[in-house]
Amino acid sequence: MREAGCPEEELFSFLSSKKDEDLGYHRVLSSMCTHPHPVAVRAHQMFIESNLGDPGLFTGSASLERLLIERLGTLFHHPGAGGYATAGGTESNIQALRIAKKKASSRSPNIIIPESAHFSFEKACDILSLEMRTVPCDAAYCMDMEQIDEYIDANTVFLGGIAGSTEYGTIDPLTSLSEIAEGRDIFFHVDAAFGGFVLPFLEPAVAFDFSLPGVSSISADPHKMGFSTIPVGCLLVRDESMLRCLHVDTPYLTIKQAYTLNGTRSGGAVAGALAVLEYLGKGGMRAIVRGCMENTWRLIAGMEAWGYPAAVRPEVNIATFSCPAVPEGWRVSRTRKGHMRIVCMPHVHRDVIEAFLHDIGELHA
Repeated sequence: MREAGCPEEELFSFLSSKKDEDLGYHRVLSSMCTHPHPVAVRAHQMFIESNLGDPGLFTGSASLERLLIERLGTLFHHPGAGGYATAGGTESNIQALRIAKKKASSRSPNIIIPESAHFSFEKACDILSLEMRTVPCDAAYCMDMEQIDEYIDANTVFLGGIAGSTEYGTIDPLTSLSEIAEGRDIFFHVDAAFGGFVLPFLEPAVAFDFSLPGVSSISADPHKMGFSTIPVGCLLVRDESMLRCLHVDTPYLTIKQAYTLNGTRSGGAVAGALAVLEYLGKGGMRAIVRGCMENTWRLIAGMEAWGYPAAVRPEVNIATFSCPAVPEGWRVSRTRKGHMRIVCMPHVHRDVIEAFLHDIGELHA
């Protein structure tokens, strides 16, 4: 640390040079985040100092968090859902697992997830000393329901399904998983970190949420397709009382107990998340999702015209291909199976898709 402070102009010149080293989003096709909506940035700035970890000091910010959960609960077919704003899908998944473990009586608890599940579950199971059992996926890269009975036993405390998988954009057979969870009284969590802000706006909408009676909790991330500033996710639970088992004493704060994982939490990101939903409404979100899906189908058609087949038909705006080469200057990612993976986020406009297909065509030629 400097003895004397750095002049502001010099400081921001340095910061600007580092900002220039970031790739930005122009030719980045692998990111599940995007440019935040201007209203999210403006709202975040208004609440930049707000700490939801001490809600008695920031009562207005806390009311915005409650309103955000109410909006999402209604969107997910359960206006009475409980929940709170997390730092993202990883925290949401950890908290769902904590609830499931505390509610169960097993001394050797295990959880069941598909092999396509997000890597946050591996971290969570390491933290919580849970046995993680991964069910293989079928040819469509969804949990293979013909094999699931081999993995569930009396010590199974948690069943996880994915609504818009990170790698392939697929949806597990959630209706069947809901029936299993309800019939065997197992906590059922739907990881919709990406799909939660896509699936409700598809036409027709896909059943993935509390409309399925066996669903206990849902994770959904506003900082992905919800256009909010980073970081903000949401964990919703069917019954708000589920959160009480996570309570710890917080004697020196304005509240005496808290169930969140993080202590200090950004009120700004929550304000940004709510601002986008209020500003765009369902109609605005439908239009954005429609555009992303149209670009996804155009990308798939163009890639297949060049002889690079889609690995699977996605349910959300993620496309994967059997294509070994990547044109210079473009950033894509690879799945665990080696497929090229492209996420058609809002910053991936039609002209970006056409430019990428042109460069793929040059390679093909």
